[in-house]
Amino acid sequence: MKIRLQRVHYMPKILETGVLYVSEEYSAAAHLCPCGCGSKVRTPLGPTDWTFEETENGPTLYPSIGNWQLPCKSHYLIINGQIVWCPKWTTEQITSGRRAEVERARAYYNNLYCGRGNALRSLWYWLKGKLKP
Repeated sequence: MKIRLQRVHYMPKILETGVLYVSEEYSAAAHLCPCGCGSKVRTPLGPTDWTFEETENGPTLYPSIGNWQLPCKSHYLIINGQIVWCPKWTTEQITSGRRAEVERARAYYNNLYCGRGNALRSLWYWLKGKLKP
């Protein structure tokens, strides 16, 4: 299945089959599940989430997309505008993958703030507490 790129500011309410919508302003991408179930798939873009690249052959989104919360549980990559199907994961693989994602994010942010001193970290936690509803 071929998938084309459409850059947007806001995500449309109705998504079109075969289109990867990317909002770089909001660091997000969305598309319809390529299995045909019709579910909207949203992927955050960022250093601890998915990365997006535009190639001359079409969009690439990395790493793989595992729709574990959907009934279809589809698992695929979007590479150079093509859907590349990946093997289904077991419940144990899904749990392990989620744990690895959390650890990668933790390591990234620990490394990012390491060496900047406790004052910056304290400020961050203070701001985070103020922003909670």
